[in-house]
Amino acid sequence: MDLAKLRNIGIVAHIDAGKTTVSERILFDTGREHRMGNVDEGTTVLDWMQEERERGITITAAATTIAWKGHTINLIDTPGHVDFTVEVERSLRVLDGAVLVIDAVMGVQAQSEAVWRQMQRHRVPCIGFVNKLDRPGADYLRAVGDIGKKLGAPAIPAQYPLFREGALTGIVDLLSRKTWMFEQNQAIEAALELPDNARDEVGVLRAELVEKLADGDDELFTALMDGREPELARLKRALRRRVIEGTLVPVLCGIALRNQGIQPLLDAVLEYLPSPLDLPAVRGIDPATREPITRQPSIEEPLATLCFKLQADTHGELCFVRVYSGRLLANASLWNPRARRMERAGRLLRMHANHGESVDSAGPGEIVALTGTKQVATGDTLCERESPIVLEALEFPEPVITLVVEPSSSADREKLRLALARLAHEDPSFRVREEADTGQWTISGMGELHLEVMRHRLESEFHVSARTGQPRVAYREAVRSPGRGQARVERNLGGKDVFGGLTVEVLPEASLLGAQVEWADPVGVPPAFRAAVQETLQLDAHVGPRFGFPLSQVRIRVVAGESDPRRDAEPAFTQAANQALKAALESAGVVVLEPLMSFEIQSPPEFASGIIADLGARKAEVREVTAEAATRTITGTVPLSLMFGYSTAVRSLSQGRAGFSMSPAGYREVSEAELSARGLVWT
Repeated sequence: MDLAKLRNIGIVAHIDAGKTTVSERILFDTGREHRMGNVDEGTTVLDWMQEERERGITITAAATTIAWKGHTINLIDTPGHVDFTVEVERSLRVLDGAVLVIDAVMGVQAQSEAVWRQMQRHRVPCIGFVNKLDRPGADYLRAVGDIGKKLGAPAIPAQYPLFREGALTGIVDLLSRKTWMFEQNQAIEAALELPDNARDEVGVLRAELVEKLADGDDELFTALMDGREPELARLKRALRRRVIEGTLVPVLCGIALRNQGIQPLLDAVLEYLPSPLDLPAVRGIDPATREPITRQPSIEEPLATLCFKLQADTHGELCFVRVYSGRLLANASLWNPRARRMERAGRLLRMHANHGESVDSAGPGEIVALTGTKQVATGDTLCERESPIVLEALEFPEPVITLVVEPSSSADREKLRLALARLAHEDPSFRVREEADTGQWTISGMGELHLEVMRHRLESEFHVSARTGQPRVAYREAVRSPGRGQARVERNLGGKDVFGGLTVEVLPEASLLGAQVEWADPVGVPPAFRAAVQETLQLDAHVGPRFGFPLSQVRIRVVAGESDPRRDAEPAFTQAANQALKAALESAGVVVLEPLMSFEIQSPPEFASGIIADLGARKAEVREVTAEAATRTITGTVPLSLMFGYSTAVRSLSQGRAGFSMSPAGYREVSEAELSARGLVWT
């Protein structure tokens, strides 16, 4: 495969911006599908799960491969709902570029901001696409300005829409001055005489774009100073360079539902988004020496692949991988440095939603699925044992909501255990913990919808009937002052005297999502027992000292150990670790944290005051109320515990005309009075 003609892209957006419709039209225009899937009718190809089609939303990222004008495009359609942001995170980790879809009426919304931060974190260049230009209140240039204002993105118009009597009649490409008309699902280049107002607007916008491109490009700058028209090829090369650098985001436009603007969007993907050759070599570390190493996108390099997604399949588990270097063969033996074991890959599949086409091999830049892997986890590197490398792993957000689950009958207990383990293995943001005292399971996720979908999957995919309780907030416990504890264990175990001593400190660390264990150097714990001590401390951190909530924002530091070589034993050191941590936490100031949520509500003006009053009763902090056309946008933060079932409340307050979204915004400390009011009493 010619790497210069390969593009790995994702379609990303806020929910209801039309992202999946864009993806479905791309499948149709490239000939991958012969009909246009419709979200409302449940006929989409990429939203293939039953849950997705019933709800009309994307839940899991779906991959496909398409061809356009001699190029190959690996496309991933990602979810827009915040509860499934893990799917966006792991997709962007392996993509080279993205298309950010923006609603022409609503502009940049809450999840648009979250997706933009994810793209920035993974350094993914993007182009914008303003969709739904046929809606009342749609404004292309306002949406472009919104991208710059709310995201801080260097957005600039690259097209201009033409309207007649409120209907989109064509799109002008600002660099080439080419005008596209849309007839019978085809984009047709037309010599169209522009109206005077459009001609002036196009001239101004084109001049601004060319001036932006000339900034930092001596050849273009000289041409402008000499009054010469730069060559179109030179302008496109300059825009491509700026997109790959991340210093410009060209914004296109159209109406995906009517298949208007999609073919020019595909052209822009080829012209402006990077191939694997345009990006730096992938970085990793040598698992033995921890020294940094790189891999170039070449089949001559040793094999390096990253597993970014696991998915249950009727024939077993699918492991989705991005190949960064070397050549991946079907039935190959692969080394997993994390698990320190060989994995036998079975078939290689080039995926199209939930269907796979067998291939013999995959080279650099390709995205394929493997069958037959046994102990691979999301974020694992698979490589050659003779040339090992560990690529940067994925990080996932902490769950914010929990639910108690139990089998409907004792006969379903083992089936439920296996099903929950399967779902947790697939989705790193879904956590499962068995409660030994009650025989129930506590499941944790990113929101009410996330857990509801998981509950439905238990029934529809695993055929397990389960009872669930009411959703609960995923509280955390944290230390607000340092603590120190010491423990020495001297006892007879199995007729043998054993010994172990440990001193532990707990320190507040606001930047940590959970608890992190570290070691002072030197420390008097025999090396053979350190892994067991570390594991014990990490497990004990899952149960806080006050109410049993997991510890967060805490650094656990092993500062000293006591050793007696004649009596040293692993059970003594692990017991000492448990006792020392307990003593350290007792001497520290421990508080309870609850998740905060950022919210964004769009409402007609007449309902805004009632919504704000209701938010005040929920102890929300309203940050801003903005007025744009006939919409009021209310943003701020609110404790998650007071927002259960809010979608019903906001519909009631607005006669069904307001929409809202929430996303995690960190944690806040809960006062002792609030804890008592919620029935959380420390006895």
